[in-house]
Amino acid sequence: MDPLTATAASGLRARMESLDLLANNVANAATGGYKADREFYSLYAAPEAADNTASTMPVIERPWVDLSQGLVHETGSPSDLALSGPGFFTVNGPSGPLYTRNGSFRVSPAGTLTTADGYAVSSGAGTPITLQHGRPFEIAADGTIRQDGNVVGKLEVVDFTGADRLVKQGANYFRPSDPALRPQTPTGTAVEQGKLEASNTGSAEAAVRLVSVMRQFEMLQKAVSLAGEMNQQSIQQVAKVGS
Repeated sequence: MDPLTATAASGLRARMESLDLLANNVANAATGGYKADREFYSLYAAPEAADNTASTMPVIERPWVDLSQGLVHETGSPSDLALSGPGFFTVNGPSGPLYTRNGSFRVSPAGTLTTADGYAVSSGAGTPITLQHGRPFEIAADGTIRQDGNVVGKLEVVDFTGADRLVKQGANYFRPSDPALRPQTPTGTAVEQGKLEASNTGSAEAAVRLVSVMRQFEMLQKAVSLAGEMNQQSIQQVAKVGS
């Protein structure tokens, strides 16, 4: 494969990966607490390429998750919670603790505070939060939960010093990629009751980037076609010279 075709094909592959990330962001633009996927580009050079810069190819070195705060909007529902500042709510997943910024919780008929997927919200050490169903409750900024004037639990809000080592599980949950990564208590984080954090994917920004990547993809497709035509012309000209 000639260098032009190889470089263009590598660019096409990188843009296809970008399109997958962007499409997922657009699909979750209305998902509460969703954190956008981003990409980090780099250049690949084969070991035998030495200092030949013409042999370098664009690749996505690694995707990363944008953990910046989304806009917080009021819902009025007492079981809707948002975090102002860094950190995650802890929930009891099917295979251990999971962490989320989506505070769209509900009280089950049994009185357990759960996520929309039915995972119990943790108050520490995996203990679920149990409330009296149908009775009002208040949640303080530090996560303390009171019902009928009595403390019934406290939300387990945690953060990680190496948050870049968290990996997504589904659209709204995270888990540590390294078992040695331990949760810590965040500083300066407040729980806001009756509010939800929106996705930090800007719909307009994602749409603009999607159009931009698609245009780049089309240009690279034309480059591959042009390289094919040049190779064809070269073969034909060589055949004419040899005849």
